[in-house]
This record gives sequence, structure tokens and C-alpha cells, in this order.
Amino acid sequence: MSAQDKLKKIREELKQMFLERGELIDGSLSALLSSQHVLIIGPPGTAKSMLADEICRRVEGASYFQWLLTRFTTPEEVFGAVSLRALEQDDYRRVTSRKLPEAHIAFLDEIFKANSSILNAILTLINERLFHNGKEIVPVPLLTLFGASNELPEDDELLALYDRFLLRFVVNYIAEDFRFLRMLEAGPPPERTSLSLEELRDMQAEARATPIPTYIYRAVADIRRELKRRNLEASDRRYRQSLNLLQAHAYLSGQSEVKESDLYFLEHVLWRDPQEQTEVRATIRELLLGYEEEIKELLYESREVRDSALRPWGTSDERARALIEVHTKLKNILTRVDQIMDKAKQMGRPLDRAGAIKEEIEGIQKDMLKDF
Repeated sequence: MSAQDKLKKIREELKQMFLERGELIDGSLSALLSSQHVLIIGPPGTAKSMLADEICRRVEGASYFQWLLTRFTTPEEVFGAVSLRALEQDDYRRVTSRKLPEAHIAFLDEIFKANSSILNAILTLINERLFHNGKEIVPVPLLTLFGASNELPEDDELLALYDRFLLRFVVNYIAEDFRFLRMLEAGPPPERTSLSLEELRDMQAEARATPIPTYIYRAVADIRRELKRRNLEASDRRYRQSLNLLQAHAYLSGQSEVKESDLYFLEHVLWRDPQEQTEVRATIRELLLGYEEEIKELLYESREVRDSALRPWGTSDERARALIEVHTKLKNILTRVDQIMDKAKQMGRPLDRAGAIKEEIEGIQKDMLKDF
């Protein structure tokens, strides 16, 4: 079985285990492929740490670190105790064995409760993949950090940490009763597909090589412009990092290149407050499908014009005039459809669905011409 087939199987198994978490699972695996970090906001008992632990179990040879942070958490708990032997040589070094600096995948619960002494070290570690240990600056093997919180950060000093999480998800308890019952009845997973660290690194390289067509860059710029117009601004860094995420998401889906459908996943990247997510989602959908919606409206208008012309008329002259009028209106509608499609083509938008709608309008026009 190829590494990509293993990844596909892992994705399916996780979705069987964690119900109503499909987007979070895809986001977590995409983050793993693109070496990004994931923030999960939600109440206790929503399987946040369990998902991170389960993903790590699927990577053979990967080290996992998990910790609950409080205001009283000490650096020793997260980064390791100070080495007494190193102190004898005037070197303030930590013993990092089994701690965060040696983890490939980590989960930090209540991450925004970290105090300043821990916060700065975490920032350097997750952003630059470096840990300042005594006289040395040590590279860390961290692939993905999962952070969890019941609430958003309020202190300004935490905003930098908040911004380092490219992907943000809000989770709640299972909503549907039938899925809740499935969760209650579920036993241990019958199988646990895994892959090696080497296979994961190879897939990361393949994901980074996934082509991004020119129209995707233009679409991202369009999304940024429209969100900015609505006072929903994200940093340039987030947009740049989102390209790697789009590549990983396309790779996870088995695609040979990034497609427009991958852009919808940016709804988990471009909001700052959870209340903004709905508007971000609507904005992206409107930009990507707005031209199709316009053409659909013209299809509905064409049907109304046709139905109006086909109603009973008092005389043959009235009917003839109505058919001439409907022919003129349908011709104008098709001209507007062509204009919309030309604009969409210039922007690199796919035209398959729009073309099918146009064909239906042309069919209405041909049917009406038979009555002349």
C-alpha cells in the first residue's frame, strides 16, 4: 500500500471514530502535511486531545507531548528540568527528554493560560522550530502543535500566539442523536493504519510540489480584497501560509493540483473571532460562485419569459407579438450570460456548470423559435 493510500485510509478511519469532525480531521491532516498548527476552541469533553493523540499514533516513530497549562504551570513542566550537571559548568540547560522540545506532535490544553515565561519560548518553538537551551539554539522536530481553549485570548500579549495558529476550528458536542448513539455504541477501532515518519516527510515534499494554477492566486487576491472591504482583515503572513495549506488539502484529496474547491477551506483560516466565520464563508462562496448564481437567475428569468409567452392569447396576432418579444428577451439574456462567462473566464473561474445553464437557456430559445 502506498503512503498516500495509507493517508487516505487513516482519514477514513478517523472520520469513523470522531463523528461530526470531518472538517477538523481534514484540517488536522492538512496541517500535518504543511507543518502548520491547529487551534481548537470548544468546551471540555469534545475529544480535542484524543484526536491529536490518535493522529500521533498513526505516525510510527513520532513523539507526542500533551499538557494542561494553567497560570501556575512552570517552564520545567513543559520544557524539562534544569540540568544540574550543566549548571556545574555554568550552563543553564534543560533536560528536554519527553518534553515539548522533542515532540513531533503536541497538544497544549488551555494554551492561552500560559504565563509570560512559557509564552515566549512557545512562540519561538512553534514559529521558528527552534528552542533556546542554555548556550545553544536547538532545532526541534515539531510537525504540528494542537492548541485548545474554551475561550479566545483577551490579553494583547497573547495575540501573537493566537495568530500563529493558521487553522482555527470551533467544536461542540455531537448534535445529531443518531451519531450520538453511534458514539455510545462504538468500540475500539478494529484497525489502526499507520505510516512512518519517513513516509510522512516524503508526502510533505510531494504536497509542497502540488501545482497552484494562476487562477487560484487571483482568486485568493479577490477573497482578500472583498474581505478587507467588509473589515475582515488577515495578515499577509496568513495568506502566504494558506497557499501551503491549499496544496496540502489538494494532496489529501488526491488531486494533481490545487482546485477552486480547495479555496472553501480558507473559511478556517481567515477569521479572528468565531462570529466572523459565517461571513467569511459566505464571502468566499459568493466570490467563487457569484457568477454562477447570476446565470442561474437569468435561467429563472428565461423560464418566466417562456411561461408568460405560452399562456393562452386572445388572437393569433397577440400570440405572434408575444413570441417576438420573448425571442428578443431571450436573445438579450444570452448576451448577458456571455458577458458574465467572459468575465469569469478572464478571472480563471471554471465554466462547466455555467455552460450547462447556458445550454438550458439556449434550449428554451430553440423551443420558442419552433412556434414561429
